[in-house]
Amino acid sequence: MDLNYLPERIKAHKSELINIVTPPVCTERARAYTRAYAENEDKPVIIQRALALKEHLETRTIWIKNDELIVGNQASKLRAAPIFPEYTVRWIEAEIDDLADRPGAGFAVTEQDKEIIHSLTPYWRGKTVQDRCYGLFTDEQQDILATTIIKAEGNMTSGDAHLAVDNEKILKIGMNGLIAEVRELRSHNDISTFEGLRKEQFYKATEIVLLAIQEHMASYATLAAEMAQAESRPERKAELEAIAENCRYVAYHAPQNFWQALQLSYFVQLMLQIESNGHSVSFGRMDQFLNRFYVADLESGTLEKGFALELLQSCWLKLLEVNKIRSGAHSKASAGSPLYQNVCIGGQKLNANGEPEDAVNPLSWAILESCGQLRSTQPNLSVRYHEGLNQEFLMGCIEVIKCGFGMPAFNNDEIVIPEFINLGVEKEDAYNYASIGCIETAVPGKWGYRCTGMSFINFARILLAALNKGEDATSGKTFLAHEKSLAEGSFANFNEVMASWAEQIRYYTRKSIEIDTVVDTVLEQQAHDIFCSSLVDSCLERGKTVKEGGAKYDWVSGLQVGIANIGNSLAAIKHMVFDDAQISQPELAKALADNFASSEQEQLRQRLINFAPKYGNDDDSVDSLLAQAYQVYIDELDNFVNTRHGRGPIGGGYYAGTSSISANVPFGASTMATPDGRKAKTPLAEGASPASGSDRLGPTAVYNSVGKIQANKILGGVLLNQKLSPAAVESESDKLKLSMLIRTFFNHHKGWHVQYNIVSRETLLAAKKNPEQYRDLVVRVAGYSAFFTALSPDAQDDIIARTEHEL
Repeated sequence: MDLNYLPERIKAHKSELINIVTPPVCTERARAYTRAYAENEDKPVIIQRALALKEHLETRTIWIKNDELIVGNQASKLRAAPIFPEYTVRWIEAEIDDLADRPGAGFAVTEQDKEIIHSLTPYWRGKTVQDRCYGLFTDEQQDILATTIIKAEGNMTSGDAHLAVDNEKILKIGMNGLIAEVRELRSHNDISTFEGLRKEQFYKATEIVLLAIQEHMASYATLAAEMAQAESRPERKAELEAIAENCRYVAYHAPQNFWQALQLSYFVQLMLQIESNGHSVSFGRMDQFLNRFYVADLESGTLEKGFALELLQSCWLKLLEVNKIRSGAHSKASAGSPLYQNVCIGGQKLNANGEPEDAVNPLSWAILESCGQLRSTQPNLSVRYHEGLNQEFLMGCIEVIKCGFGMPAFNNDEIVIPEFINLGVEKEDAYNYASIGCIETAVPGKWGYRCTGMSFINFARILLAALNKGEDATSGKTFLAHEKSLAEGSFANFNEVMASWAEQIRYYTRKSIEIDTVVDTVLEQQAHDIFCSSLVDSCLERGKTVKEGGAKYDWVSGLQVGIANIGNSLAAIKHMVFDDAQISQPELAKALADNFASSEQEQLRQRLINFAPKYGNDDDSVDSLLAQAYQVYIDELDNFVNTRHGRGPIGGGYYAGTSSISANVPFGASTMATPDGRKAKTPLAEGASPASGSDRLGPTAVYNSVGKIQANKILGGVLLNQKLSPAAVESESDKLKLSMLIRTFFNHHKGWHVQYNIVSRETLLAAKKNPEQYRDLVVRVAGYSAFFTALSPDAQDDIIARTEHEL
């Protein structure tokens, strides 16, 4: 692999994108959807949505820029973020005038666009998904959401997400084949029944959408042909003619070659992003469904590898163009405005005899190399690890990791596949799972809405409530009262502390499921994602969208924040208060309430930091407490199902997940001081990683600690970030050592996931001081990478503070 080469036009395209510091907003979608909804209020919502998407595709601006080879734009301007008013207008009305000033998440809004937005939002008041959710929430649920102990805003303001559709199917049958399937099902549907009438609306909406998408794809053919006629450069003229042919063909037929197959795959991705603003819409196993085209073209001599890499990089930059605007509060939990568009490579597949074998193929290498050369934030590249993974390919992955942009991340087949099969996923499907979004996993084209990304729970605040009669230390509100408190010294022993934690976490777990139930119900009624559902088995067969139970499989997870802080805090209480009696209960309570303000309390804080055991150092006395506390939550989840349960899909349950994106920073900002010595309003620990600076014994000790968490019960993902100095992977022996470390973590400790930041503290500090000189610096934030200078100062500081290990 040559990781130091990048074509000049790819360099120029990337440079233009990353230097858009304050991207614009686009009002075209909002205008089209408002027109269509207002003109069709007599029709079912699913038909309104279909007609709205059709209206938008027929009236929106399209363009081809930057000598690109893969075409299709989400918005009217480069990197512009569309407005999706059917989900929410609450925060838009409140924040639209000040968007440019948001740190790390600013957007430029012209005065004309502000007028347009303010003219559209009155129509949507009381009609949006968010409004309908608040109309269903109980007073108690609204109060809990107001405290932010539980957060669910992103679910109310976003569409379908955290899934991959069946790209392999559309590549085999083409758009005409998909439309023919819908028409066949519709022709045999009995509309004299309630179910038949409901199905009729779904099939009718799907046909409207698919025909509109066909015409929209073809419109790019027309544009490319017009541009070719005016193009004076012979080579670019030929490319535009090829683009026109590609777009015209794949608008109706299954692709014939790699360029066409990649263009159709991108068109599918683009339409999903235009239909709804859900993030973590992923490609699935791109190396598996596109490899036959790639190899055939190479062997026939119609494609050169260098041009194939350029095609891939053009696609990756189109992913980078896709943008999403979030509320100020939501953007803090998604630092860097990520879209988490995951491409998964490697792993295993079943051969003709039904036996597993290594799935690495020529396209796996090409995708790896193209991403290593480009060093962008999109796609979010993941590699499926297994014990038989080709060592040469693993070393190739480490070469790309060494480039310093946080990719690829690794997921472990040895955990995911057996546990999926245990859940009831068919063997063939389990072996075809893909990484979705950050680190979560699902079967492409067969999994329902949101394999993860349900409501977020702040574990640290719940622990503080458990320590003080159920009172939330931040808001002063009590939702589940009990008698014990540190301040009164009323815990007789540590077991009572654990019992109080268990009582509180069970209560908040139930509340999070109640909130999810409201949100999912409203989304099902108000925000059908029609195109998405047409490419998820078995939605067409059942005549249901993914939210109605159309998918073959359906499990979901929420996200739990502050995992390490729970373990460290419980260990501090057990060892410093109860076992060794170094600190009294009231003394600790007072120090927490005062945020360690006095010199004596600061000394106490240093003792908590330096002498209490810390997760991430292979210390059973803390690791076991973390696992025990987390297990209470995991066990409680078994009592609940989601709204699709029993309505078609296999599953319908919940499992845990730690992929908390950058929510550890804003969640920490709303959390008072904790018994691990963490001061109030500072970041919580990220994912399942140790708290920053607390892992002092190197990466092996971290792996040992993480390995004690029951990863097989946390199928929403066990996110582990590791930060290495560039010198740690400089020599061949260092890289070999890292490969052995990865194999040990996955093979022996049954780790779920690991990813690496290879960037020095000095570079990060310099980039924070002089951002204009480091626009292309990419760092791993959580389960995704982002441009460092696009992060808020708080998110930057959190990354700088992480422990930098040596091997």
